[in-house]
Amino acid sequence: MSLVRNLHVLLAYITIIGFVMRAVLALMDSAALSNKALKILPHVIDTLLLMCGALLVLNLGHAFTESWLLAKFIALLAYIGFGVLTLRASSTPMRVVGVIGALASVGYIFAVAMSRNPLLF
Repeated sequence: MSLVRNLHVLLAYITIIGFVMRAVLALMDSAALSNKALKILPHVIDTLLLMCGALLVLNLGHAFTESWLLAKFIALLAYIGFGVLTLRASSTPMRVVGVIGALASVGYIFAVAMSRNPLLF
């Protein structure tokens, strides 16, 4: 199971690095964002990340009744929403809001994952 956990953590870092790279391209209004690989690869990585997370939840006997897992899931939905805002907004200020929100959501997800406490204290 440690292999799945390590892969989950690695994929989390990869997805964040990929998001930051795409966010920079979005803020620069770069045509590179329409590159087919940049459109497909994040979905593959995120799918693998979610699959590893689901395996961990199932194999470790956790359930969404545990508040820290539910908090991570809700923050993941926020991250997705902010990510969509970042990459699809037509104005730079809205993209900046998306980037800040997405990175704050990810920071919260990481903190909750390490502390297993949704309140972080």
